[in-house]
Amino acid sequence: MSDVLHHHIKLPEGSIEKQTTTLNLGPTHPATHGVFQNIIELDGERIVSAEQTVGYIHRAFEKIAERRPLFQITTLTDRLNYCSSPINNMGWHLTCEKLLKVETPKRVDYLRVIIMELARITDHLICNSIVGVDAGAYTGFLYVMQWREHVYEIYEEVCGARLTTNMGRIGGFERNFSNAAFEKLEIFLKEFPKVWKEFENLFKRNRIFIDRTKDTGAISAERALNYGFTGPNLRAAGVDYDVRVHTPYSSYQDFDFTVPVGTTGDNYDRWLVRGEEVWQSLSIIEQAYKKVQEFKGAEADVFHADCPAYYLPEKKDVYTKMEALIYHFKIVMGETEIPKGEIYNAVEGANGELGFYLISDAGRSPYRLHFRRPCFIYYQAYSELTDNAMLSDAIITMSSLNLIAGELDA
Repeated sequence: MSDVLHHHIKLPEGSIEKQTTTLNLGPTHPATHGVFQNIIELDGERIVSAEQTVGYIHRAFEKIAERRPLFQITTLTDRLNYCSSPINNMGWHLTCEKLLKVETPKRVDYLRVIIMELARITDHLICNSIVGVDAGAYTGFLYVMQWREHVYEIYEEVCGARLTTNMGRIGGFERNFSNAAFEKLEIFLKEFPKVWKEFENLFKRNRIFIDRTKDTGAISAERALNYGFTGPNLRAAGVDYDVRVHTPYSSYQDFDFTVPVGTTGDNYDRWLVRGEEVWQSLSIIEQAYKKVQEFKGAEADVFHADCPAYYLPEKKDVYTKMEALIYHFKIVMGETEIPKGEIYNAVEGANGELGFYLISDAGRSPYRLHFRRPCFIYYQAYSELTDNAMLSDAIITMSSLNLIAGELDA
């Protein structure tokens, strides 16, 4: 529950005394959609000042990662932005591959693109529908959330997990995609577009929704860049920056798609940008799926790179072949040599540029590892975005920034 304190402001003699209220919004308030705190001072319903607090879900990920072999860090990246965990995982694997100089086959790249864009869709689906909930429209959220379950069923076919997937490996995937995974993907590509279109029709030109979101929580392009904004929140402010385009990875240069850009950087523009990105992600998935279908014969069975020193061999080979047993032991026990180096690698996460700054001293685990979490950067601007705003607008602003608690603290 929120704690409320009343303060009397002393004004010059003869003036009418003015009262403000301090509202403790969080760390367990349902409106925050996560475990973080906002200490808000209110004059009536208008915000005089806001102070953010992080650290309630700090799990020492970066320090834990410095005690783990590279392949065991995937379970940590899973728990950053848990609404789109496969992007985090593959961003980490791409970072490892950059350090280890592992080249992935095209089919692996295309399969990764399919999964990452599915993850982007589920993330934007949650964000946009929650903005609707905070504006008083609950129906859209219930309608589209069942389609997140359809995506999770595809995840299950690929790796056996749903939310924190531990999906992928250094060099590719743990196993090839099953026919059932592709069949469920085909159903999703066929049926989801009409669902998303109907969802958008509920909000896009809805007078009440527009009045609640337009011209609230706005930020200029200059201020957004000064804070270090990336992703949909930066593009909504009018800056055309997308890691997939400016620094392509996983063969994103092979796909034709548009980067949506807004103008005002307000809550409504952020909602529109994410909505259009869902359409672009659907287009990318369709293109990637067609490219995957073009592989024939032995190429159609490729799902990882040829890097036995870093990729766990199949279990049946471990039981029957000495070399596979040796590789398995060395990888699991962290005895595989890691090259010395210092690299930064980034992917376009659902929330923005998700970066990994890795320093290796040729030991069994990273010497230092830093996660660049876009949500942590957005949250710094929350006080400015809510200055002189109504309390109800501040709640929507928090949702439209898509602040995920798991990404605030590392």
